[in-house]
Formats: sequence, structure tokens, C-alpha cells
Amino acid sequence: MRIRTARPDDAPAVVALRALVHPYLVRGVESTRRMIAQPPPGEDWTAYVAEVDDTVVGWASAYRNDRTSQADVGEVSTLHVHPEHRGRGAGTALLTAALGHLRDVGARRVRTWALPESLPFARRHGFTPSRELRYSALDLRPAPPMPQPPPGVRLLPLTDVDPRRMHLANLAASDEPEDVPGDSISYENWRYEVWDNLGLDRAASTAAEIGDEIVAFSLVKRDGDRMWSDYTGTVPAYRGRGLARLVKTAALHRAAAGGVRVAYTSNDEANAPMLAVNVRLGYRPVGSSWSCLRELA
Repeated sequence: MRIRTARPDDAPAVVALRALVHPYLVRGVESTRRMIAQPPPGEDWTAYVAEVDDTVVGWASAYRNDRTSQADVGEVSTLHVHPEHRGRGAGTALLTAALGHLRDVGARRVRTWALPESLPFARRHGFTPSRELRYSALDLRPAPPMPQPPPGVRLLPLTDVDPRRMHLANLAASDEPEDVPGDSISYENWRYEVWDNLGLDRAASTAAEIGDEIVAFSLVKRDGDRMWSDYTGTVPAYRGRGLARLVKTAALHRAAAGGVRVAYTSNDEANAPMLAVNVRLGYRPVGSSWSCLRELA
């Protein structure tokens, strides 16, 4: 086994590994290839793979989180190791490389995500589980009917929305419960990670407009006939009116009309309003993971 820095041509193997370990996560080959070849600006992003006989059996990425108001936070993405190669040191070697990179770029606090069965591994490496995340799936056969917006509300596909207006709405709505809030992402980074993401389906992604303000939205990232509800949010002043359910239902309807057959999403277990929306839409739980934190000496 060897650990090396990821290369763009690793993307197909990384996506195949992700589909095996986390089948509910949706990120396609070209989107993964772009992230490796052209990392997000200003984040000191890097990734590592574990290889056995020239076959990728593990993956981890690490970066400085500059999307949050919290200082000196580093992230290690969900660490993937092929089930047949666990217990042989690949996970430890990948995590060691990722933490070393974060030390080099000045991170002092680190968040990662761990499957329930991986919590003992996380604890052994100094991480403390903090919050549970629920993954859910929805079969879009049949698709939900297109909802009728209430008076004064317009439903728009993102193809009809200016990205700077969406960025402002995204910032205003980014107060959901989590250990590291994404409350200060710059327009440049938001544009890279959201608007210009190769997986973003702008025709399915939906925003609700009242007057000249974007007040709610639901983003769809797609890979073939699978989609990920990347973020559904409502600007605080407009909550309690059913707008999150409205835009998410519209986005699911449009995605299904475009050929999507199954939708995945995730929610913090403390986010009762959004969990209730998903239950009403028919989502069923398919997995979970834990946000885990540690200090970095």
C-alpha cells in the first residue's frame, strides 16, 4: 500500500469507491476531476489516495474552511476506505497525511465525518463525536406534482436567477444547526463550489421570489439519474410560510421531469423543520454519519 497525492485521472476510481462506501453521496466523475485539477480558491485544498497494486482503495481530502466565521478551522472530508482493505492501516495513513497538511496551513481545529461503525477509529485519533447527520432517499417514481405557489410568490429555475442574488440568499439562510456554520463564504468561493459546480442542475434547482428578493431556494446536484438536494433554505424573515417545502417540491418535480429517478439529501438530526419537510415529501432514512471534532496541536 502507498499513499500519494490525488491526480485528476483518479476521479473514476474515487467516484466508484464513494458509490460503494457512501451510495447516497452524489458527485460525478467530471465534478470530482475538476475539484482535483482546479481546487477551490483560497482553501489550500488537497487530496490523497491509498493504492494497493495500482488500485485506489482509499481517499481523503483536506482543506482550510474559509466559508465560516470561525477562525482556523480545517476539514477532512469523509474518509473512504474499501471494505476489503480496512484494518490494514490505509485509514490511519490517509488521516495522518490530511492532518499533516492542515497543520502546515495553520488549522487549529479540525472537523471530519464518520460513519457510526467508524466512531471507534475517530475516537482513537483524538476526535469527539458531536452531531448526527441523517441521510435520506426519495424514489421519484412517481414524481411529486408541481406545486402552485401562493399569491405574490414566483417559482424560478436557477437559469432565470442572477448568481449574486442567489449568493446573498444562500448567506442569509446559512444558519442551520451544525458545528461549523457556513456563514461567510465569499462570492468567489460560492461561485466555484455552487454556481459553477459541474453537477449543478440549474433547470431543476428552484428559487422562490417575493418582489425583488430571493426568499427560499432548493439546489439540485445531479449525476445521471441520481440527484443530491445540496441545500434547501429560507431567508429567516420568511420562515414559517411553507416556502422550503414549496421550493423543494418544485425542484424534485423538475429533476424527475429531466430523468432523475432517486433523490438523496442529508439533515442534522436537530434540524426538526427540515426533517419534517422531508418526511412529508416521503423521504426515508438510509444512513447516518457523525460530525467529529478535535484540536490540532
